Amino acid sequence: MLKQRLITACVLLAIVVAAVMAPGPWPMLVLLAAMAGCAGWEWLRLIPLRDSGATWLALLLLILLLALSVGLPDARPAPGVPADWAAALHQANWTRLFDRLVLPLAALFWVIFAPRILWRGELGVFWQGARPIFLGGLVLLATWYALAWLFIRHGASALISLWALVWAADSVAYFAGRLWGRHKLAPRISPGKTREGALAGILAAVLWLFATAVWWPDSYGALLQQRLGWGGLLPAGLVLAVWSILGDLFESLLKRRAGVKDSSQLLPGHGGVYDRIDAVLPVAPLAVLLLSAG
Repeated sequence: MLKQRLITACVLLAIVVAAVMAPGPWPMLVLLAAMAGCAGWEWLRLIPLRDSGATWLALLLLILLLALSVGLPDARPAPGVPADWAAALHQANWTRLFDRLVLPLAALFWVIFAPRILWRGELGVFWQGARPIFLGGLVLLATWYALAWLFIRHGASALISLWALVWAADSVAYFAGRLWGRHKLAPRISPGKTREGALAGILAAVLWLFATAVWWPDSYGALLQQRLGWGGLLPAGLVLAVWSILGDLFESLLKRRAGVKDSSQLLPGHGGVYDRIDAVLPVAPLAVLLLSAG
């Protein structure tokens, strides 16, 4: 199992490095679209939706994201895509829809509704009908746009440093919980998570934000410090760290309801794509809104 995990991690790292080092934005935009499409397929299977329906809806999401990528500022049309199509998307200025509606609505879900669901420890009537499908589309569109926006506007350093903030919070919370965890954080949702681990993860995320603001000029932390100042960096870091934990717990609730350990087996040894980015879903929209607030 360890060998399989290492091989998968090395392959994923190579893909990310190749996308970062590419001369144009398209490899990273395609990677972000594929990531959101795979996570969407896993989200739909956790509802649960039949595999055929989940596959078709996830494919439509992927096609939509690739098409929208053409119209991102400074993004060039993909090979074979007519230049006038890209120009039409630019003229439509659809990005305002994401800035003013999709990102705030996704943030509203994570800030208000998701905590209430987690407090009750059950999805209840909120998770009936077409609502989970709509919410999946909303949060994944918002996550994709936030990450793509960050990459296009501020470069790979901002994107990677934000990912690293989430990974730092998650990794430190895991190891600290194993070493010092005594009190359960949410026993009905995820019995393995502890309050001590969560506090250590929050501290790690805040320290990462401050450290990168000092020594990594193009990082997300540096950009946020320029917008909010040093005084605003601490509450912003706390918010991002807490909501990374919330995203993790929300997926744990979905998996518990579906009766599965992993969202899928797309990543051998690591579970599914959603398993790897569950904490990114609430963090990415909030991160962009914070960056735009200064």
